Amino acid sequence: MHGAHTFLLALTVVLGVAAVTTVLFQRLRQPVVLGYILAGLIVGPYVPVPLVADREIVQTLSELGVILLMFALGLEFSLRKLVQVGPTAGVTAVVQSSIMVWLGFVAGRAFGWTVLESVFAGAIVAMSSTTIIAKAFDDLRVRGPLRDLVVGVLLVEDLFAILFMAVLTAVATGAGVSPGELGATLGRLGAFLAVLLGGGMLLVPRAVRYIRRRGSDETLLVGSLGLCFGFAWLALAAGYSVALGAFIAGSLVAESGEAHAVEELVRPVRDLFAAIFFVSVGMLIDPALVARHWVAVVVFIGLVVAGKSAAVGLGAFLTGNGVRTSVQTGMSLAQIGEFSFILAALGTSLGATREFLYPVAVAVSAVTTLTTPWLIQASGPAATWIERKLPSRLQTLVSLYGSWLEQLRSAPDRHTLGTRLRAVAVALLVDAVAVVAITIGASVGAPRATRRIAEALGAGPDTARWILFAAATLLAAPFLVGLVRNGRRLGLALASTALPEGAAGRPDLAAAPRRALLAVVQLAATMAVLLPVLAITQPFLPGVPGVAVVLAVLGVLGIGFWRSAAELQGHVRAGAQVIVEALARQASGDGAGGAHPTGPPERTDGLERIRAMFPGIGEPTPVRLREGSPGAGHSLSELGVRGRTGATVLAISRAGASVMVPSAAEVLRPGDVLVLAGAHEAVDAARDLLGAEPFAPGHADAREDRAG
Repeated sequence: MHGAHTFLLALTVVLGVAAVTTVLFQRLRQPVVLGYILAGLIVGPYVPVPLVADREIVQTLSELGVILLMFALGLEFSLRKLVQVGPTAGVTAVVQSSIMVWLGFVAGRAFGWTVLESVFAGAIVAMSSTTIIAKAFDDLRVRGPLRDLVVGVLLVEDLFAILFMAVLTAVATGAGVSPGELGATLGRLGAFLAVLLGGGMLLVPRAVRYIRRRGSDETLLVGSLGLCFGFAWLALAAGYSVALGAFIAGSLVAESGEAHAVEELVRPVRDLFAAIFFVSVGMLIDPALVARHWVAVVVFIGLVVAGKSAAVGLGAFLTGNGVRTSVQTGMSLAQIGEFSFILAALGTSLGATREFLYPVAVAVSAVTTLTTPWLIQASGPAATWIERKLPSRLQTLVSLYGSWLEQLRSAPDRHTLGTRLRAVAVALLVDAVAVVAITIGASVGAPRATRRIAEALGAGPDTARWILFAAATLLAAPFLVGLVRNGRRLGLALASTALPEGAAGRPDLAAAPRRALLAVVQLAATMAVLLPVLAITQPFLPGVPGVAVVLAVLGVLGIGFWRSAAELQGHVRAGAQVIVEALARQASGDGAGGAHPTGPPERTDGLERIRAMFPGIGEPTPVRLREGSPGAGHSLSELGVRGRTGATVLAISRAGASVMVPSAAEVLRPGDVLVLAGAHEAVDAARDLLGAEPFAPGHADAREDRAG
C-alpha cells in the first residue's frame, strides 16, 4: 500500500501544481509548456518548496507522455507523407546535424573539455526535441507543409540519435568503430524498420478498420493504444527508442483512413501524460549546478538557438523550400530535448564524460524549451525581415528556384534522371568515405608513421609530421576534387532536365537560369557531403586544416553562385522589359495580343512567345489590381508578397510609367498590372494575397469608354 500511496501523492502534487501554473500562463497569454516546466521546478528536489514529488514515479509516467505524443504525431504523418518529404528532410537533417556536431565539438574543446566529452557535446546539441515541438505546434495550431517538413527532419534526427548512441558507446568502451561494425549497426536498424513497417502495413490498417466497423469508440481507443504501446515495446526490446516505435504505430494507424477518429479519442489521454513529461523536464533543473557552469550553459544556449536556426534554415532552403518556410523550420527546431538527455546520461554512465555535462544539457534544454514557442511565433516576422534584407539578385533567385524545381518534378524523363542521380550519389559517397578513411588513418597511425619517416630520412619529428601531412593531403586531394566534380555532375543533371537546351544552332535562351540552378545544386550537394566529412574527421584533426579546406571549397563555389545570380538578374530584367512592352501593346489593342484580322487573337505573339524567349523565369502571369484591392496603397515589403507566397513581381505596368523588377519599397496603386512569376502555387497565393484579378487586355480601356 505504501507504493500506491506514494504514486497517488506524486500524481496529485504534479497535476495540482501544473494546473495552477498553466492557468497562470494562460491568463498571461503564454504557452502552457512554460507553465509545466515551472511546475516541475517547483515540485522538483532542488527548490526549497514543500511540494516534492517522487522523481522516479514522475519519470516513469513521463515515458508514457513521450509515447503518446509520438503516436499522435504519427497519426498526422502517414507513410505517404514521409516518403514525400523524406529526401528534403533527410538532406536538411544531414546539414543541420553536421554543422551542430562540429560547433558543439569546437565549443567543448574551447572550454578545455576532453576530445570524447566534446564529441558527446556535439551530439547532444545536434538533437532537437520531437516532444517539445509537437506540443508547441499543437498549442499554436501549426499545420500544413511547415509541420510536415519539421516532423520529417525530426524523424531523421531520431534515427541519427540511435546511430550516435551505438557509435559513442563503442568508442567510449574502447571497442572502437570499424567500418564493419558501423555497417552492421546500420543494417540492423534498416532490417528492424523494414520488418516493422512491412508487417505493420499488412496487419495494422486492416485491424483498425475492422475495430472501427465492429466496435465502439471505446474499443477503438483501447485497440489503438494497445498498438501504440505494443510497437513502442518492440522498439525498446530491439534496443531502439520507444518514440520511434510509437511514431511508426501512429503512421500505420493513419494508413487505415481512421486517423481523425483515433486522434480525437487519444487527445485527452495524450494531453494528460504530455503534461507530466514537461513537468519531469522541469524537475531535472538544478539551479546550483547551472550557476556553477553558467558560462557553458549560456554559450551552448546561443549555439543551439542561433546555430540550429541557421543550419536548418540553410538546409531547408537548399533542398527547395522558400525563405519563409526555411526560416520557420529553422526557428522551430532551435532546442534540444529527450534524446540529448539520453546521450548525456550515456556519457556519464560509461565514464566518458564528467558529471557536469548532464546538468548543462538539462539547463540548455529547459531554456530552449522556454524559447521554442516564442521563436515559432516570431519566425513569420523574422522570415519577412530576412527576405526584405536579401540582395535583389538573391531575392530573384529565391523566387524562381521553386518554379525550377516544379519544372524538374514534371519533367518527362524523370526515370532516366533517377538512374543518373543514383550513380552520382554513389560516386559522392565513395569520395566521402575515402577522404574520411585517409584522414582518420593518417591521424591514428601518425605516431608510428612519423617515427618511420624520421628513421628513413634522418629528419626531425616536426619535419616527419609535415611530410606525413603532405602525403595524406596529396592522397586525399583526388577524392576532394572528385567531390566537387560529382557535385557539378549532379547539378548538371538536374539543371539540364529542368531547363533543357534548345535546338542546335539556336541561341541558348535558358543558359542564365540553368547556370544559376547548377550553382545552387552544386553548392548544396557539396555542403551535404563535406559538412558530415568535417564533423566526422574534426576530432582527428588540428583545429584549422579541416575547416580551412571546407571553407576554401565552399568559398570558390560561393563566388560562382554569386556570379550566376547576377547573370540571372540581368536575364529576368530583360524578360520583364519585354513583358511590359507586350502588355502595353495588348492593352492598346495594337500588335501582339490584339485583334487578329482573320480570326481569334494569336496568343503565340503575346506572353506565350515571351515565355519561350525567356525560359527559366517561371510562367509570367499578369494580374490587375482593381479599386479596393487589399494590395492597393501598400508597398511590396508591407505586403510581404515574396516572403509569404514565394512568388516574385517581375514588373509593374501602369499608366505613364513602368517598373522593372520593383524594389520592396514600391507602393502599388489601383489599376496596376503586376507580372507575377514563380511556381503555380506561389502565383495563385500571391494573387489571393493582393486581391488581384486576371489581366484581360483591353478590359480597362473598355471600362473607361463606358464611363465616358
